[in-house]
Amino acid sequence: MRFIAILAICFSIPAFAKPADAQDQFDALFEAVVKVRSTVPADARTARSLGTEREGNGVVIDGNGLVMTIGYIILEADSIEVVLQNDSSVSAALVAYDHDTGFGLVRTVRPLPVKPMQFGASSELAEGEPVVVMSAADENPAQGARVISRGEFVGYWEYLLDSAIYAAPSHDSFAGAALIGRDGRLLGIGSIYTQMAVAGFGAVPCNMFVPIDLLKPILQDLIRKGRSAQPQRPWLGMHLDESIGRVIVLRTTTDGPAERAGLQTGDIILTVDKAPVKGLGDFFRKVWALGAAGIDVPLSVLQGTEVRQVTVKSANRLEYLRIRPVHGGKSARVLNMKEAIAGIADRGSFDGDFPL
Repeated sequence: MRFIAILAICFSIPAFAKPADAQDQFDALFEAVVKVRSTVPADARTARSLGTEREGNGVVIDGNGLVMTIGYIILEADSIEVVLQNDSSVSAALVAYDHDTGFGLVRTVRPLPVKPMQFGASSELAEGEPVVVMSAADENPAQGARVISRGEFVGYWEYLLDSAIYAAPSHDSFAGAALIGRDGRLLGIGSIYTQMAVAGFGAVPCNMFVPIDLLKPILQDLIRKGRSAQPQRPWLGMHLDESIGRVIVLRTTTDGPAERAGLQTGDIILTVDKAPVKGLGDFFRKVWALGAAGIDVPLSVLQGTEVRQVTVKSANRLEYLRIRPVHGGKSARVLNMKEAIAGIADRGSFDGDFPL
């Protein structure tokens, strides 16, 4: 009955007026949230920063074992396992990773005996809206929350979202957790813990969720090709920070484009292609506007007391990472393309058009 209370407090709408109906609906949603575990080789590019054993959450989104999660859980993994709410586990393989959104997809070796969660419309989610955060954690698996902000999120790892979802209070098991709206549909996938300045409250601990609407235009390509068909953005291989509008290099990626161009920790980036840089988000947008991965990126950099002109030969991040997609019968079933897409579309999990 605690689950019904969460729904009643968060939603207070007629759809959840009958306790039995509310419990049934909650149970169906809850079963669609699973644990995702992965192991990553020690020589993986992300092993040092993200570890070699990772665990988070995922959401079942079709009837053929397709599970959506946040990408860093399964990035460069050579072994993936999905654990259901009854503690049974199923092997899975990487289907896709998309850095621009942060989403990851895996598919289990057999269909999962749960009802897939349907997609909502995250673009319609406004500040102040009640939501439920669901995870597969043993403690506090479901938590009521409110959307405290919709806005830009800038990640130091060359990552940017224009309309991220910030929800509070924060949930401990946020990675890959499901953000569910008042209609019981999936609105976002948990990414990070952060803090948001709220008038009258100060810094409020919260989680950032990646909006589900970002998946819809690229889902077909992710299933078919393992990546979006959109041109890959130029990657420079830097971790960056912003201080008083200035963009500062925290570190460069080993053997990455920035390191090869001679950029160093502490460098301040002044311009991109002679255009002044006005913050981290502005820097990313200016770089990406130059073209696709592989483009030369002219920078003006303050290095110590000297202003240097540096040209960074950008790269494709996916080619730098040691992603090990598993094909054929090695660990995951291979579905006919129409079957895989129909598994989503026929169940109402995705309302887009798939021109095959």
